[in-house]
Amino acid sequence: MGSTPITDTPVATTGLLAGKVVFVTGAGRGIGAAAARLFAREGARVLLAARTEAQLRAVTEEIRAAGGTADHARCDLADPASVRAAVERAVELYGRLDAAFNNAATVQRPGPPDQTGEAVLDHVYTVNLKGCWLAMDAEIAAIRATAGQGTIVNNSSIGSLLANPVLPAYGAMKRALNSLTASAAAAYGPEGIRVNAVAPGTTLTEMIDQWEEADPGITARSNAMTPLGRAARPEEIAQAAAWLLSDRSSYVTGTVLRVDGGLYA
Repeated sequence: MGSTPITDTPVATTGLLAGKVVFVTGAGRGIGAAAARLFAREGARVLLAARTEAQLRAVTEEIRAAGGTADHARCDLADPASVRAAVERAVELYGRLDAAFNNAATVQRPGPPDQTGEAVLDHVYTVNLKGCWLAMDAEIAAIRATAGQGTIVNNSSIGSLLANPVLPAYGAMKRALNSLTASAAAAYGPEGIRVNAVAPGTTLTEMIDQWEEADPGITARSNAMTPLGRAARPEEIAQAAAWLLSDRSSYVTGTVLRVDGGLYA
């Protein structure tokens, strides 16, 4: 990781996230990578975190080649020390933390609750709920110690708002994440720290590819129930997260913003 701290790097003066330091989990691919690219284009200095070093390096280099400011840190949400170290790396590099997008998640093989298994349930809990809890703990501490005020966005799922018989563990942990988001918003709002979530519908990521492989036709069935008739691009979810992280949503906290093409309408 031995990059030289760049806290004195000139900061962009235009853009939705100009001047902000943003930490992004699950940034090596999918929605997280799209978010990191977008946040950098909008003027943020971005710290990308995920488990896979090669993916992180590729996205970081892409952002830099486009003129953005980014670095990366390997992070395993199942390891509290790893999470804290990644957040601390953002502060070490950029001198502060203003915002975070907790995007990282794991998946389960589609199937009803009685076919899910305790090991799968435990794993989905560890990454999708406990991992986000740990990340928020570290992020809140860093925001308090540096910027003083800030914003956090958690990546939930439209599957957290509906019955989810095909992905019961995933849906349950994402619904719990919505509760955690609301609780954090109420707890930290008096300090000027806003906490929201986005709830994507069907989105064209590797996660959907895995579900499609396990349950052929699941994407088409979801699209058929979606008024806009298609899946989202990762960039469309990232745009919603960027708005929630920006000062333009300054009176929005404790909400779960549906970005689902009307699926929940």
